Order: sequence, then structure tokens, then C-alpha cells
Amino acid sequence: QVQLLESGGGLVQAGDSLRLSCAASGRAFLLYIMGWFRQAPGKEREFVGSINWSGGSTYYADSVKGRFTISRDNAKNTVYLQMTALNVEDTAVYYCAAGRSIRPDTRESGKYDHWGQGTQVTVSS
Repeated sequence: QVQLLESGGGLVQAGDSLRLSCAASGRAFLLYIMGWFRQAPGKEREFVGSINWSGGSTYYADSVKGRFTISRDNAKNTVYLQMTALNVEDTAVYYCAAGRSIRPDTRESGKYDHWGQGTQVTVSS
């Protein structure tokens, strides 16, 4: 069992940067594919990106590619989402997720086993 806790959200202006963190407690963090998702008001939860166990492979939604970077520190049981050039369309609740027996490029939220409570990111124009 893995418990996930996101932090780092807030209110920023368009063009700003923000880094989200997701701390995992529990066992075998290394065995999990980690993903970031987001959900804007009135919209479905959508894939942002994911990272494999070593951090050597990352995958992104087209909407954030080149602006967002996912990384992980297995010694700290933490995964990060560095967001740059934020725009108002990035406003959403951001969730981290952990999947045990999935491909590292998995984009379907239903395939992830564990979820954090989410952190709000609001980008003002």
C-alpha cells in the first residue's frame, strides 16, 4: 500500500513557474510507475505525464510537452512536476498517482492503483 501526498500548488500568474511535489509513504516506491493527472472544473481528469521506476523515461501529454518536467528521487520517495510557462488553461487540481503493474507510458487514470488528494494550481492572466 502506498499513500501519496501532493504539495506545492498555489496561485500564480501566466508565464510563471511552479513545482509540485508528491511524497509517497509505504513500501516499494521503486516498484511504482508514477503519474501526474489534472482535473479542471467541469472537465474529466486528464493525463499530464508519467515516469518509470528509474526516472530515465518520461512521457507527457501534448498540451504540456516542452513546458512540464517530471522527475523522481527514489531516495526521498518523492516525485516532482516542474511546470514552466504556465497559462490559464493549466488551472486545475493536480493529482499524483502510483501504478504497480502498468506500462510506464500509461495514460488511463483507471489503471493507476493509488492517488493523492490533489493540490490546486490556479493561473491568472
